[in-house]
Amino acid sequence: MAATSKLQALWNHPAGPKTIHFWAPTFKWGISIANIADFAKPPEKLSYPQQIAVTCTGIIWSRYSTVITPKNWNLFSVNVAMAGTGIYQLSRKLRHDYFSEAEPSLAEE
Repeated sequence: MAATSKLQALWNHPAGPKTIHFWAPTFKWGISIANIADFAKPPEKLSYPQQIAVTCTGIIWSRYSTVITPKNWNLFSVNVAMAGTGIYQLSRKLRHDYFSEAEPSLAEE
């Protein structure tokens, strides 16, 4: 009975599955999942504009999701994930572009 009432509460919540407030952040998880999949990409193939956009979107909308009514924790969590993955990817790109030692070429050996 308790599980049924919790499901009923979720279903009828102002940010529940009957609203766009549920589905938009749910589909937005695809961006974070794709960014996680890109962890395997070489850093030179990462894009600064894309990762800056992902990071800024995550930071801005994380804050926004805590001040709107109804509180939308799905929106908050997906944007924290976006900010986190974007920051990680940016750090990989920056380390590669500015802080890594250039590998010696065969001619230098």
